[in-house]
Amino acid sequence: MYSARPLPALIYSVPELTKLVKGRLETDPRLAGIWVRGEIGSFNYHSSGHIFFTLKDEGSSLRCVMFRSFSTRLRFRPESGLGVLAFGDIRVYEQSGSYQFYVRELQPDGLGALFLALEQTRQRLTQEGLFSAERKRPLPRLPRRVGLITSPVGAALQDIIAVSKRRHPGIELVLAPVQVQGIDAPRQIVAALQRLNDEVHLDVIILARGGGSKEDLWTFNDEQVARAVAASKVPVVSAVGHEVDYTLADLAADVRAPTPSAAAELAVPERSQLRYELSTYAMRLREGARQYLERSRQRLERQILAQPWRDPASLLSSQKLALTYIKNVFRHSTIQYLERRQSKVENLKRTLAVLDPLAVLSRGFALVQDGETLAPVTRADQAKPGQILIVKFADSSLAVRVETHAEGEE
Repeated sequence: MYSARPLPALIYSVPELTKLVKGRLETDPRLAGIWVRGEIGSFNYHSSGHIFFTLKDEGSSLRCVMFRSFSTRLRFRPESGLGVLAFGDIRVYEQSGSYQFYVRELQPDGLGALFLALEQTRQRLTQEGLFSAERKRPLPRLPRRVGLITSPVGAALQDIIAVSKRRHPGIELVLAPVQVQGIDAPRQIVAALQRLNDEVHLDVIILARGGGSKEDLWTFNDEQVARAVAASKVPVVSAVGHEVDYTLADLAADVRAPTPSAAAELAVPERSQLRYELSTYAMRLREGARQYLERSRQRLERQILAQPWRDPASLLSSQKLALTYIKNVFRHSTIQYLERRQSKVENLKRTLAVLDPLAVLSRGFALVQDGETLAPVTRADQAKPGQILIVKFADSSLAVRVETHAEGEE
């Protein structure tokens, strides 16, 4: 059944109506820059870095989005079921025609949630090796300059100064004043660590704060503070709160002290103890030198009392006998060597005499050679009629012409 209501002059399209609602909501000052408390319902990390989730209570839910430019600043990992405080603006998402809460800041709601966020950060930094014992460095034995990062008006500074001056008045203290509580404190501490590492030659740095509540010490649980402590080129002693208090800065430091006074005790050597140690070393050095000289004196006396020094003529006589023995051994060895060489030469001469062709000729033989090439002629059939042959005897040679063979063959 159709309505008889007449059509109005103005009819909105869906986009026009959505824009109208969007304009009304986004210009309402009560919906911009607001805090909303709720429990995270559905939760999704997008690959782009954006976060999509809902905030809910017993009766309703609110769709939320946190873009990557804000989500990268989170100090904890949100998850379903966690109570949070969200800060942002109400806007309309035109594509779906629904309103959303565009979140710019997200915080755990309550101290229990803060500790959950702290535990998440601690586990992540532990997996990175930031708290590993292998990267901890020992404190210098004899520091000359000690850096202090703490509040310039706090009791921690006075405690450190008092202990340092008592233990070793000659130690130079370099103060980098910072806030140790409040929203700007982490940034100041990180900057102070970088400045002391880059601009001042120090042997050790003390990061200190006096006692306080868990919330008061939260600055030293900041992830950037822990990373700056771990990155320090100078060994760091962390002394935050009391003995029962542990922070991420304590875990990242090379040494953790239970109190600021204890940090000064660890970093600054006691001058009287150093003097005692130096005195002990000097005494041991003198005793060692005395014993060495005594042993050397005894060796020298034994050498002086030895027979050669008491009777030099006897020493010379024994040396002369030794020299005569060496000469005789050398002469005998030389004669034997020459005799062996002479015998070898005689053997070689006899061998060569046997092989000498002239020795054969002296026994009535002759050597026949071709008159042109001087090649040996060893058989009759090698000679041709008219050929000139050289016949070598023991005393001289003759040149002969071949007429015929002895048997009359051509």
